[in-house]
Amino acid sequence: MHATAVRCRDMPHPTTVSRSGRRLLFIGATLALVAASMACRSTSSAPAAKPVTPDTWAVVDGREITREQVDKAFKRVRDSSQPLSIEEELTAKLGLLNDLIVQDILIAKANALKIAIPDTELDTAFNNAKKNIPDEAFQQELTRRGATVAEMREGLRRELLTQKVVAQEVGANVAVTDQEVNDFFNANRAQFNVAEEAYHLAQIIVTPVREPQVTNRTGDDATSPQAAAAKVKMLMERLQSGADFRDLAVGYSEDPESAPRGGDLGFVPVSQIKQSQPALRDAVLNKSAGSVNVAAVNGAYSLVLVVAHEQAGQRDLSMPAVREGIVNTLRGRKEQLLRAAYVTAAQDEAQVVNYLARRVVESKGKLPAAPLAPPTQK
Repeated sequence: MHATAVRCRDMPHPTTVSRSGRRLLFIGATLALVAASMACRSTSSAPAAKPVTPDTWAVVDGREITREQVDKAFKRVRDSSQPLSIEEELTAKLGLLNDLIVQDILIAKANALKIAIPDTELDTAFNNAKKNIPDEAFQQELTRRGATVAEMREGLRRELLTQKVVAQEVGANVAVTDQEVNDFFNANRAQFNVAEEAYHLAQIIVTPVREPQVTNRTGDDATSPQAAAAKVKMLMERLQSGADFRDLAVGYSEDPESAPRGGDLGFVPVSQIKQSQPALRDAVLNKSAGSVNVAAVNGAYSLVLVVAHEQAGQRDLSMPAVREGIVNTLRGRKEQLLRAAYVTAAQDEAQVVNYLARRVVESKGKLPAAPLAPPTQK
C-alpha cells in the first residue's frame, strides 16, 4: 500500500453523503458540463470553424469550446471555501476541458448513430435528480451554481446520450463465457473459502502531496490540501452522476498498488477491521454493498467502496451469488478496457485541438493574469 495513502488498518473518520446531499452533488456534476451544452448544440451544425481567438480553448471537428464555458463549469463544481493557486485552478480547468471534449465527441457519435433521449426518459432523470429535495432548496442550489432548470435538463440529456452511446457501442459487445467463469473460479479458488466474515472493499486514494510516481491512467496527482479536497469533491460528484468506481480508481487513484486493479482490495476479515481505528469500522461495518464513504486524515483521503459482505464458509459455482460476482468482475474488466479503447479511438478519429493545453506548454505553466494570447498555429 502507498506510504502516504489512507490504509485500511488506519483509515480516518468517514463522511457519508446523505440522500439529499448525494442528489445535490449529482446536480453539481450534471451542471459541470451544462456550460458547454447550449453552445455545443448551437454550433454542432456549423459549416466552418470560427476563427481562433484568445477565448478559444478547444476546437472539436470545427465545434468550439470557449474559455467562458469552462469557467462556468469550473464555477459550478469548485468548493469556494477552498482557495486554489493559479496552477491548481488551471489543472482543474484542463481536466474539465478534457471532459467537455470527450462529451462533445460522444454526442457527435450519438447523432451519427441516431440515438435520442425521449422526453419521458429525460423527465424521469430530472425528477430522480431532484427527488426528496424541497423545491426551495433545489432552486437555491441552481441559483448558487448559476444555472437554470432548462440548462440542467439539457445537461442531463447530454449525459444520458453519452451513457447510451457507451452502452450500445461498448456494453452490448461485452460477453462473459461459462469457461471464463470456471477458469476464474479455479484460479482463485482460495478466495472463495472465506475463513471468517469479511468485507470485499475497493478504494480510491487522494493525498495532499506530490507523489514520487503517478501510475493512474490520467496522470492526475493532487499536490496540496486544497487540490486534494477539490479532487475528492469531483470524484464524489462523478460517482453520484453514475460514473463507474473502477474506472475512476484506474484514472485517478494515487495508490500505485490498487489503482491498476480498479482500487480492489479483496476481502478484508472483520477481525482485522475491528482491530483498526473506530473510523475504519464506521466506514465499513454495517454498510450496504455499493455504498461509498469518504475517509480523511491529515489531508489524505480514501473513498471506500463496500463491494460485498460475506459470511464465513466455502463458496462454489453452484451458488448464484458466487457466479454472479465472478461475471460482474469479468464484465467490469472487459467494459473498462473496451470503454477506454473506444473513447481513445473516438478521440483519434476526431479533429481535436486543445488550445489551452498548448498555451500552458508554450508558457511553461506560467500563464499571465491577462487574457491568454492566441496559440501558435501548428
